[in-house]
Amino acid sequence: MKEILDAIQSQDATSADFANIKLPESYKAVTVHKDEAEMFAGVASRDKDPRKSLHLDQVPLPELGPGEALVAVMASSVNYNSVWTSIFEPVSTFGFLERYGRLSELTKRHDLPYHVIGSDLAGVVLRTGPGVNAWTPGDEVVAHCLSVELESSDGHNDTMLDPEQRIWGFETNFGGLAEIALVKSNQLMPKPKHLSWEEAAAPGLVNSTAYRQLVSRNGAGMKQGDNVLIWGASGGLGSYATQFALAGGANPICVVSSPEKADICRAMGAEAVIDRNAEGYKFWKDERTQDPREWKRFGSKIREFTGGEDIDIVFEHPGRETFGASVYVTRKGGTITTCASTSGYMHEYDNRYLWMSLKRIIGSHFANYREAWEANRLIAKGKIHPTLSKTYTLEETGQAAYDVHRNLHQGKVGVLALAPQEGLGVRDEELRAQHIDAINRFRNI
Repeated sequence: MKEILDAIQSQDATSADFANIKLPESYKAVTVHKDEAEMFAGVASRDKDPRKSLHLDQVPLPELGPGEALVAVMASSVNYNSVWTSIFEPVSTFGFLERYGRLSELTKRHDLPYHVIGSDLAGVVLRTGPGVNAWTPGDEVVAHCLSVELESSDGHNDTMLDPEQRIWGFETNFGGLAEIALVKSNQLMPKPKHLSWEEAAAPGLVNSTAYRQLVSRNGAGMKQGDNVLIWGASGGLGSYATQFALAGGANPICVVSSPEKADICRAMGAEAVIDRNAEGYKFWKDERTQDPREWKRFGSKIREFTGGEDIDIVFEHPGRETFGASVYVTRKGGTITTCASTSGYMHEYDNRYLWMSLKRIIGSHFANYREAWEANRLIAKGKIHPTLSKTYTLEETGQAAYDVHRNLHQGKVGVLALAPQEGLGVRDEELRAQHIDAINRFRNI
């Protein structure tokens, strides 16, 4: 690993130099273990502790196949799918690996008694497999997390519709929370030159997800002037939705849970911010009964910020806790886009407010290749900025996942893999200087 790191830090190493580095037989990786999949049986979700289930193991280097690349991971980050993996919810990810392993001789590599997790990375290409022409050893890259086979026609208008669509590092093995990662070469994108390794690793999954859900024609197709309700607007996903709304001429109405998170939204440029805890909204009377009076009170608060207008687009991801309110407050003909369900998967809403008002619910999941590339391009151009608030070492990934699980974080939390410290990897100091305040915005709160 020292030889790899020395080559990356030298900045003078050529592609041939990287290609000639002898790769290690094993590397450090954050894993969950198959024989521990029942370790939290009977424990409430909130009380499940990722620090107990996430391990830092020395694992064998996987075989490199056609159309694939091995990447030296300088930094990664924690997404909510890392939390789900660590607490074995809604199901153990080993079921995903078993099914993937049955697809072909090559995919059998993924079906192991351990799962290397992580769906983001920034790093340097070490090796490419047969058929890879766009990338060479030494290229500085980030990776999006869409893994597809594209052997079916279904995925060729929208790669997210491929029957073999998976999320790398969640539904596949050899993810980014490690010193080395195995990816399909078409997951790779150019690393934004003005960002450090940990900053560049942070946007990947959430930035692309927010782009598809809010901006893309496959999602809400946001336009100028739209009133956009954004739940968790300072969080890992919502912070990018807030930026896209502002950059696209829309009016974000940001819902947060504390004054500190409200300050972050205002620092991004949002003016309409609702602190749901301060307002005391209780959308559920009990576990089975919602309270429409609270939906109405919430809608009245929103109209205070919009000049009496209702919401055009709801950016939904909490799920069960908020979904009834989201459907209610959306204007006639408006759109609710939903991904994830961090407060529960069984959504309930009053269908009268959907069907009679011609509203639409759109399911949105990650992003296709084009959407991921466009989202990364906006980062590289300095139009959208990382929301990195804190970094951890690879050894501290369990704590990082715990903090995300308990909502103790702001924005995104990064994880240093091979990078020995923060701040490395910046190649364009001039562009960085233009945006340094925005880059550090989540660190300064």
